[in-house]
Amino acid sequence: MHKLVILVEPLDDEQAFDDIWPQFLHLSERMPGLQREATCRVEDVLYGRYRPALIHELYFESAAAIQAAMSSPDGQVAGELLQKMTAGRMTLLIADHQEDELENIRKYNPPASSDDRPR
Repeated sequence: MHKLVILVEPLDDEQAFDDIWPQFLHLSERMPGLQREATCRVEDVLYGRYRPALIHELYFESAAAIQAAMSSPDGQVAGELLQKMTAGRMTLLIADHQEDELENIRKYNPPASSDDRPR
């Protein structure tokens, strides 16, 4: 699975962004091949220089499916709207998304005992 990750920087007019955001979602949700999506409002940056205000992830079967979705009519209009509503203050990434269930992780990495923790 691959995802298109949109990192939106803090904007001068957050209300204007919030007013247009549903229109962007409507367009992006019509892109062909979209399997799921997630939106996160960043509450705090614990470390690092980059300070996104919002992270939006659009999940697809493959990187090729992302390219096809972005090239579709709805993808093109969504991209133009995203540029307009952020004034270009955003970053787009394509990422190979790997995920594992906690049950499977614990099968191979049992929880650390109190003796294993650094002091």
